[in-house]
Amino acid sequence: MSFHEIRFPARLSFGSHGGPERRTDIVTLANGHEERNSPWAHSRRRYDAGIGMRSLDDIEALIAFFEARHGQLHGFRWKDWSDFKSCKPSQDIGREDQVIAHGDGQTTVFQLSKTYRSGEQTYVRQIQKPVPGSVIVAVHGVDQTEGVHFELDNETGVLTFFAPPFDGAVISAGYEFDVPVRFDTDRIQTSMANFQAGEAPSVPVVEIRV
Repeated sequence: MSFHEIRFPARLSFGSHGGPERRTDIVTLANGHEERNSPWAHSRRRYDAGIGMRSLDDIEALIAFFEARHGQLHGFRWKDWSDFKSCKPSQDIGREDQVIAHGDGQTTVFQLSKTYRSGEQTYVRQIQKPVPGSVIVAVHGVDQTEGVHFELDNETGVLTFFAPPFDGAVISAGYEFDVPVRFDTDRIQTSMANFQAGEAPSVPVVEIRV
């Protein structure tokens, strides 16, 4: 699958709507009870970056981005303005935002992740598109330096330590991240409101597995 490591212009995605979706199969039994099952272990996000009244320069930037991706052919990065940090959107990133693993004295490779909690239930989401330069890491509360203690693959979210963290060590990280998506249409329709502004009512995008 072809993926372009470029982010959809954030100024154009701001104001978009969308979020996670799940797929649940529900069977209603004769006694009225239900059996519910999900074939998806992970949610999938959809967004619509439909642009209201914007300058013609913004419309041109949208068309240029769409054409460079060849419509649905190539994936790209997307900033989800409602969920793009390891912490709450109103907070600053911290090295202990997310516990991503515990050391065993042997393993050196770890995947960035984000844990969602509600009550006693949790969901762990893999973070595969961290924003370059935003990731900060700690081992048992001690700051780690990229290039000295670890290296990070910004295209996969894989963290590799040069020496394995000791057994029981808490490995934590803070970061910003993007969502890997593609356009969910091979056609962009625009209209000109006047000589200086236009609009693109619907620009659907959907999360992809990478």
